[in-house]
Formats: sequence, structure tokens, C-alpha cells
Amino acid sequence: MALLHNTYGIAARNFTAYPEMPDARALVDYGVRMEQMGFDSLWVWDHILLGVEPNFPIIDSLTLLTAIAARTSRIKLSTGILVLPLRNPVVLAKQLASIDQISNGRLLMAMAAGWYKREFDAVGVPFEQRGKIMDENLDILKRFWTEDMVKGEWPHHKIPAGVMYPKPVQKPRPPLVLGAFGPRMLKIVATYADTWNAFGTPKEMRERNQMLDDYCREIGRDPDTLDRSLYYWVPTTDADPWASKQAFYEVINPYIEAGVNQFILDQPRDDQLNMLEWVAAEVLPQFAGEVPHTVETAAAGQIDTSAWKRPQDHL
Repeated sequence: MALLHNTYGIAARNFTAYPEMPDARALVDYGVRMEQMGFDSLWVWDHILLGVEPNFPIIDSLTLLTAIAARTSRIKLSTGILVLPLRNPVVLAKQLASIDQISNGRLLMAMAAGWYKREFDAVGVPFEQRGKIMDENLDILKRFWTEDMVKGEWPHHKIPAGVMYPKPVQKPRPPLVLGAFGPRMLKIVATYADTWNAFGTPKEMRERNQMLDDYCREIGRDPDTLDRSLYYWVPTTDADPWASKQAFYEVINPYIEAGVNQFILDQPRDDQLNMLEWVAAEVLPQFAGEVPHTVETAAAGQIDTSAWKRPQDHL
């Protein structure tokens, strides 16, 4: 189920810094625009509470994805990344199956164990047990989406008998993206995930990619069935657009060499939209065609650089 190979995603910043408030309608319009620009997937941040002093107002991720699903038809939709232990898995199974129905099978499930202890305390979920709870919740989600009836006892849940329809459009379930960095969570990735999502230096990504390969082989899984994705920012040099575009290739190429085959770009500032349009027009087609992202390939004419000359070249 490696559906994200050689794709670019884009994040939507559904949180702000108080007293600024996120604009829900503008975020939906942003999702529509990203689909029109050609991005493969849209990712929204997931928190229930975030910060105290300062605090960060945030639009609920699943509600926002539902609204964007109703206005789009092609772009895949994902949390980036849903804090799975905070959610009741039975309720979440119903919510995610419904979003997959509304979007006609465009949901990606990106999840992680979480890091913000105050959020866990406020919801009443033991922070120290979040890894075990995540394992339990993943099992319950999978069973509700693939079995006619679910019953059983888990350390934190008891389900005497449960029937849940309709199932997700995607079979046997929506693709699962797991965020992880440490060895224990990487083993969960190898066991459950279709895509591994992380951040780090190229060296760190290469080392953890090797760990993932080893864990996959231990359980009899082909490592090539697991995509590797990275959150990344849009580099800009306001005074020199050419340098920004050159920097983009120079930075992402080591990650590709380290095994990353999917990038999720952070939402750009308003003054970075031109750069984002260039990425959509020039980089996405090259990436989908597996052309190496290097300055040398640009110089060799494999990438059209006519639109990104240095300012002095126009004098």
C-alpha cells in the first residue's frame, strides 16, 4: 500500500499564536488552492490543547479535513500528525471511516504517540503509557474497519460486542502514516505503517532508515513496501529568488539519497507563495518522474530554469 512514493504534500497551518485566531474559511480555501496547484496531499496539525503562556489557538484537525474534503476531489487529506493515544479508538474509528466516505477514499491516517504532557493530563490519558495505548488503539481501529463484529478486552478498553458500518472506502483500510524517531516506535512503524514520517538531518534519516529496514526483515516484511516521508520547510532568500531555488535542490537531494521518497512542505508565509508556485510547477513533475533533484540536472537542461534567474541576469 505504498501510495505516497514520489509525491509532495503541503501543510496547512491551522494554528496561530494568541491573540491571533486561525481563519477556518481561509484554511478551507487554502486546501482548494493547493489541490489546484497540483500538490498530492494536504496535512493539518492535530492538538486539542497547545500551550499556556503563550498559547496557540488551533482548529480541530478532523473537522477541518472534513470541510476540505467537501470542497476538493483529488488531493489526499491527512492529519500531521494525529495524537492517537488522546482519542477514544472506537469514536475515532467512526470519525475516520466517515471522512474516508466523504472524501471518496482520500484519507491518509498519520498518527504518533504525542509529546505534550499537559494535553494528556487535561484529557485524562496517562502520558507515561502513551506508547502502549497507541498499540492498543491501532489494533482496535484496524479491527473495526476490517471485521464484521469486534469484541474483546484490552488494558484500557472493553468491547462486549461492536458492529461498525459503513467501513472506509479504501480497502482494507486507509493508508497508515506513523511518526516515530526512537527504536521502540520504529518497531511499531515496521509492524503497522505504510509510511514512516519523521524529521531530522540526512544522517539521522539514513541511520533510522537502516533500522527500519532491519526491523522489517525481522518480521518478514519487504522494506520497499514502506514509504519514508519528511516534513520540510520552503527555503527562501527574499533578496535572491535564484538562490532560494538553488538551495531547495541542494537541501532536499541529501534526503533523497538518505532514502526519503516523500516530502511534506510546511505552509509558507504569504511572501513565500511565489516560491511555492515554482515548486508546484517545476519540482513536482520532476519528482514524480524520478529525475534526481540536483543543481547539476538543472544545469544539464533536465529542469527548466528560465523562470528563476538571478535578479542581475535581467539587467
